[in-house]
Amino acid sequence: MGYGKKNVIKIDPLSYNIGLIGESGIGKTTIIKEMCEKLVGEDGYRFLECGKEDGADGIDGINYLNCPEWSMDYDEYTNSIGFEDFVDDVVENKSTEYPDLKTVVIDTYDQLIEIAKPEVIRMHNAEHPEKPVKSIKAAFGGYMSGEDKATEIVLDKLWELKSVGVHFIIIGHVKQRQQEDVVTGQTYTSLTTNMSMRDFNAIKTKLHFLGVASIDREIVQEKTGKKDDKKKDIMKGVIAKESRKITFRDDSYSIDSKSRFADIVPEFDFNVDSLIQALTDAIKAEASKGKKSIAELKKEQDAAAEKRAEQIAAVEESNKKEKELNDIKAKIKDFCIANKGKAAALKPLLVLAKEKGYENPMAVDDIDVAKEILALTAA
Repeated sequence: MGYGKKNVIKIDPLSYNIGLIGESGIGKTTIIKEMCEKLVGEDGYRFLECGKEDGADGIDGINYLNCPEWSMDYDEYTNSIGFEDFVDDVVENKSTEYPDLKTVVIDTYDQLIEIAKPEVIRMHNAEHPEKPVKSIKAAFGGYMSGEDKATEIVLDKLWELKSVGVHFIIIGHVKQRQQEDVVTGQTYTSLTTNMSMRDFNAIKTKLHFLGVASIDREIVQEKTGKKDDKKKDIMKGVIAKESRKITFRDDSYSIDSKSRFADIVPEFDFNVDSLIQALTDAIKAEASKGKKSIAELKKEQDAAAEKRAEQIAAVEESNKKEKELNDIKAKIKDFCIANKGKAAALKPLLVLAKEKGYENPMAVDDIDVAKEILALTAA
């Protein structure tokens, strides 16, 4: 048989990888929170405040967790957990503990990369105990291999979330940067990320939408009341008006934005309704190029999502049973090792296993039988 099928545009905006970068304090965290709550409700998202980011502190009601490190147990007092631990918990318990979770917001992506770096150093030292390192630049042979490994483990975890139907939104900061045109070699000023371009481009290539939040200022020249040495008025720039905006496409390439959807509105006022409208309109415009109506697509995709959720729940339950079985068998094994040579202690376990059709206790693959055998170890 031949493989492959035609792509169908997903109607839900949160089914896509979204990024929003912008000036500090412009309101990125607030607008993404508002968007998530309008689209999936209060339980449908989690903000992960990574590393030294603490933007959630000033926003009432935001559903968040602190992730100051890559790996750490949950601390109820500080509402903190390791990023890896949170992802693992979602993947293992999606249907039971996170049934409504649809999207995770990474605030900020550069801080997530930072907390991944100590983990990369730990991984290197575990794999190469004869050549331990203390710096990310020396990890895995150097020459940016350590930095690339940090990006790799971050993306792997984000894709684990996607495997159980949880997508991601990244937030980041910006700065003006001199860029070089790859064709002409000329330099130009661009409003882009404040993190390394290597790290940024690694995630940018994975995004369907990348918006840039900025302040649009109208500056007029006013007299200062002073004259220069040629008796001319000295002028100064004064802000006459300013407004916040989000850019998804900039034909001058002075704003480092992106959209994989051709019909995205290039720029709009900074407010949640305009943001949602821009995303949904672009998606619907692309979807309308197909043969099915938006209503038909939504109905089909909602049904498919329900079926996928059932499949995820079944896999989750199977994995939990397998883990429980392995834990029980590990305890049985420990008992057998501790009682090696003691026939009176071991014989009841072997007899019960054979009665149930197994060669020995470690061959048991039925959790109820395993529990019966384990109960004999406490007798």
